[in-house]
Amino acid sequence: MRILPPVSIEARRLLPGGWDLLAGVLVLGFIVAFAEASRMLGQPLAALSSAPLSLNPSHLPDYALRTALRMLIAMVVSLGFTFTYATLAAKSPRAGSLLIPLLDILQSVPILSFISVTTVFFLALAPGRVFGAELVCVFALFTSQAWNMAFSFYQSLRTVPPEMIEAGRMFGLNGWARFWRIEVPFAMPSLIWNMMMSMSGGWFFVTLAEAVTVGNTSFALPGVGSYIALAIEHRDIPAIFWAIGTMLIVILIYDQLMFRPLVAWAFRFRVDQEQAEDEPESWMLTMFRRTNLFDVAGAPFERFMRWTYRMQPPSFGRSNAPAVPIVSQAANGVWYLAIVLALGFAAWRIFQFSAAALPMSEVLNAFALGFITMIRVFVLIALASVIWTPIGIYVGLRPKLAAIVQPVAQFLAAFPANLLFPLVVVGIVTFHLNPDIWLSPLMVLGTQWYILFNVIAGASGLPRDMRDAGDNFGVTGWLWWKRIALPAVFPFYVTGAITASGGSWNAAIVAEFVNWGHQTLHAHGLGDYIQRASVAGDFHRVVLGTAVMAILVSVINRIFWRPLYWYAERKFRLT
Repeated sequence: MRILPPVSIEARRLLPGGWDLLAGVLVLGFIVAFAEASRMLGQPLAALSSAPLSLNPSHLPDYALRTALRMLIAMVVSLGFTFTYATLAAKSPRAGSLLIPLLDILQSVPILSFISVTTVFFLALAPGRVFGAELVCVFALFTSQAWNMAFSFYQSLRTVPPEMIEAGRMFGLNGWARFWRIEVPFAMPSLIWNMMMSMSGGWFFVTLAEAVTVGNTSFALPGVGSYIALAIEHRDIPAIFWAIGTMLIVILIYDQLMFRPLVAWAFRFRVDQEQAEDEPESWMLTMFRRTNLFDVAGAPFERFMRWTYRMQPPSFGRSNAPAVPIVSQAANGVWYLAIVLALGFAAWRIFQFSAAALPMSEVLNAFALGFITMIRVFVLIALASVIWTPIGIYVGLRPKLAAIVQPVAQFLAAFPANLLFPLVVVGIVTFHLNPDIWLSPLMVLGTQWYILFNVIAGASGLPRDMRDAGDNFGVTGWLWWKRIALPAVFPFYVTGAITASGGSWNAAIVAEFVNWGHQTLHAHGLGDYIQRASVAGDFHRVVLGTAVMAILVSVINRIFWRPLYWYAERKFRLT
């Protein structure tokens, strides 16, 4: 019998296998799905009216495909925004002094205000075409995803252990290489959990994004969100249950194809010196690692990145003295003066626009309604913190449990508040309840999960040696929470609480204005004020309400959340 020579592993990988076949099917399926969903982009906008939406469940697979792809595109754009905006804010103190307060303002602006202001602009980019309406929808979903991810990435960049940066310098990595080989991997576990939350945030506002009504402009793109809006309008309970089932299926598919493999892949970037006992697993990640298709497709990009890692910045002159940054106080003064003047000019223009049609009493009324909404936000965030912080720590320390909780929490976070409108309206009307109180929980329905997801991300990154040290010294009970668990997750909790607070202000437009068929309930607050003005096409009141909300959120962040954030950054960073 002739003995064949051994075949190397590399040679075996040249032959296509089962994983290559599966990868090819997935890639081909994605291309076909994207092409199918894109075929309407060039059609006239009137085609949306000529082919009205249907509540027949047989249309839901097509609607779900379109919504899922819009979510994915918005997520890709949000990642690009995160890597540029948050990095600039973290690396440049001058830029950060403007960009972080601006991010506070942006996350406080309701999605309905973005839609009201940008609809005409995006429709004008593709006059009379469906593509313009798709841009409106994707931008609206982007505004529900990007701010949370930017805050998370900024927090991670600000808390990278100094010894890791110093190690990168010792190995001769340039700034670009340190960013992709040290800083991004360090930030990746937290960023991925916030990507899940951002995706769920998009689902929470998908009804407003796909079924747009601004003054005389109205259109409904085929999708799950517009299907839900139509079901609510017709008070069709079975259709709402069909929509809930479809959402669950899409979220599970996203979990298996994207988030589960990302969580398993990012587990390798934990700041830990010991091998974990129970690492998360993903069949999708196994496919990525064992197929040739993705290796071949990504090889040119990998070679390009390695080439950029070897690039060195130009050197002008030679000097053996260490570089010392020279900060000009005059330049700082000019920069901050320019910021103040720009903000003052913007405030003056908003005041001129609103004062042209509204009396001063209307401005005072808007601020009074804002304070009512502020009290709701404070109470709800406090309650959510007490409930979800210990649960998040418990789940984050158990990767297998986190893998089970992950899709469930995603689904609960993605559950649009307006799907509960039938129960809320019937309950309030039947039992003669006060809408100012019983509509309030809807504000935190989708935003409380920001706290849970960030705390899970923080607890999952707790080094094993720190936990072992606590066990060796017999640290248990409240002392363990005080000395180990809470300090480890505190920076992550603050990031989650900031985004949850801003998201709750944003969700007020859904929670304070509730309708089911022809039955409408109102809770006194700024969200109800903006919602009514948007439906009526009253842009003066929309701008006024949005400006008041931005001012209140910015002041709260500046006097409360930001000092708390800086305290967490200084005292509890991993060093």
